[in-house]
Amino acid sequence: MAVTVHHVCSHLSSFHPVRTRLTTRPESRKFGANSVRCDGSIETQRVTVKNGNDSLDICRVLNGMWQTSGGWGRIDRNDAVEAMLRYADAGLSTFDMADHYGPAEDLYGIFINRVRRERPPEFVDKVRGLTKWVPPPVKMTSNFVRESINVSRKRMDVAALDMLQFHWWDYSNTGYLDALKHLTDLKEEGKIKTVALTNFDTERLQIILENEIPVVSNQVQHSIVDMRPQQKMAELCQLTGVKLITYGTVMGGLLSEKFLDTNIAIPFSAPPLNTPSLQKYKRMVDAWGGWSLFQTLLRTLKTVATKHGVSIPTVAVKYVLDQPAVAGSMVGVRLGLSEHINDSNAVFSLVLDEDDVNRIQEVLKKGKDLLRVIGDCGDEYRRA
Repeated sequence: MAVTVHHVCSHLSSFHPVRTRLTTRPESRKFGANSVRCDGSIETQRVTVKNGNDSLDICRVLNGMWQTSGGWGRIDRNDAVEAMLRYADAGLSTFDMADHYGPAEDLYGIFINRVRRERPPEFVDKVRGLTKWVPPPVKMTSNFVRESINVSRKRMDVAALDMLQFHWWDYSNTGYLDALKHLTDLKEEGKIKTVALTNFDTERLQIILENEIPVVSNQVQHSIVDMRPQQKMAELCQLTGVKLITYGTVMGGLLSEKFLDTNIAIPFSAPPLNTPSLQKYKRMVDAWGGWSLFQTLLRTLKTVATKHGVSIPTVAVKYVLDQPAVAGSMVGVRLGLSEHINDSNAVFSLVLDEDDVNRIQEVLKKGKDLLRVIGDCGDEYRRA
């Protein structure tokens, strides 16, 4: 077992206790039928995130579509939609996008119409389109929120968004509570199936839940290198039933054989850091412990991967999926340019044993505490 429930609960003093308005459901204190298990058993491909009467089942490995936003290569519309169909046909049928990911929502709209025409109804029922709304810091009126959400509904060509994940830049502006209340109203009207968050910290998640806003998940940066969500966020999630959806889990491709035994300090001796993701997560590596320690981690992951006949990214994703409160992990898709369907599906049959976990954790102990270096989940986006 990678991280025990006792370990999670041992940090409860690190944040203020949830006050009386926040109701803790009894089932959230134990692993239920749809909960994520970390006891080494083979897990199902799908999981349900829920809060009260709101629920949505998703694939545990999600297809992240941020790479359609530019900087990862030119995306051809027809090739992209064909690739989306291949992922869905392989069971990887949950797609994550945002209002600002270039044509991502439009591509989903074309894709879902192809699915409706060319696949049986039971197939359509398994497809999920999760999107995000990242508004400017203006007054969050009901009309503004409604009009913004209607844009995504139209682009994605759906009557109701499966999940709307909300992001807010400035916590000193409490308009995020107004926005979330209006989003909840739209959910009640049937325009949104589930309301969720992205890049919110533990303190603000607690405030949101205390205001009785039924969010089902929080999407945060989480990888073997960046274990911050397990230090504070996961505790609150375990108590309340809110789940984590993670991104950056393979660090833009850094956690792969491609960067094993390379020295980026020497020109042309390593693959170029030629995407926004690679550049971003290289900075995370520097903050955590540097390239030399990262190479030690990659070699350890390669040993584990070879033992199980899988790849380094597969081990990296599985390790995070085994962490408390994690419902699903994002893997970016370069639609029409490259595919990793086999690696992603291999996650579902991989079981990391105690020896595997101990090997990985021995390396992680040598890295810096990123909670102290960077702050809580999402703080990297809010520092001056």
